[in-house]
Amino acid sequence: MGDTEDLPNALVVDDEREVADAYALRLRGLCDVETAYDGEAALEIVRDREIDVVLLDRHMPGMSGDDVLDELAAMDFQGRVLMVTAIDPDFDILDMPFDDYLCKPVDREDVRAAVTQQCTILGYATLGEYFSVEAKRQVIAAELPAEQRESHEAYQRRQEQSRRLERRARRLLGEAAKLLDSFDEIARESG
Repeated sequence: MGDTEDLPNALVVDDEREVADAYALRLRGLCDVETAYDGEAALEIVRDREIDVVLLDRHMPGMSGDDVLDELAAMDFQGRVLMVTAIDPDFDILDMPFDDYLCKPVDREDVRAAVTQQCTILGYATLGEYFSVEAKRQVIAAELPAEQRESHEAYQRRQEQSRRLERRARRLLGEAAKLLDSFDEIARESG
């Protein structure tokens, strides 16, 4: 596990250790990268940590990448999934819940570009969700006394959700600070 909180979190899943480790090395400096060498280990990591993008091999013994993909969908995984596989795509992929498909071998620049693209897409989606949650939180904060807010469970949940979304948006988007500052400049209290 990396030691930075300011980089997107990536998970590389491939049963071939050398391949997984090579992709992890290609992402060094771009992401905080973890590796998993089977589907079960990958799902455990996703359950334990906020992962932004998963690079997933399709052909693995035991739990295949397709099975992992189905489990991620069932878990309502809030990240992006890049299939990175030697399996040639067919019409079966049309209904699969992934965000991009790269055919191996993938060079360093392409894997970095694809991960950056997926992180940017997720960053803007996260920012949209943050703005929705935070606008409601800010208007309540401006209109209701602190003692009422502190004892209201739904407000407290929204406040924590807002903090989590803001941290994720900042991690995913370099320009997030400017967008967040302009959002905060809007007055939401009654005049």
